[in-house]
Amino acid sequence: MWFGRVVLLGVAANLALALPAIVSPKALLSALGAQQASCTMWPNFAALLLSLLSLSYIPGARDPRRYRESAWLAVGARFAGATFFLVTPFREQFALFGVFDLSFAVPELILLRLALRSAR
Repeated sequence: MWFGRVVLLGVAANLALALPAIVSPKALLSALGAQQASCTMWPNFAALLLSLLSLSYIPGARDPRRYRESAWLAVGARFAGATFFLVTPFREQFALFGVFDLSFAVPELILLRLALRSAR
């Protein structure tokens, strides 16, 4: 139960970040202090992909025993995102995204393991 709540909170947080970035990527880049590019298609597309990835977490959040792969995808994707943003050469600008993902990854991992252990 708690695993699902944390994952759904993370989905909501991702969408709260991604949807404005889809609508106005320049505003997001400006808020981050990132260098403005003449073409904002790539940040816009990344936000769209984040939205779609986040929605794929929902089945695993609702029933981690039945949709085990989706549940593990939610955890693995959080750790992958944290790793990417914390080791990128541009980590000074984007480390907050890594910390954001890591703050969901650790509790999700613990809660998923507890949920799956109690299912045995």
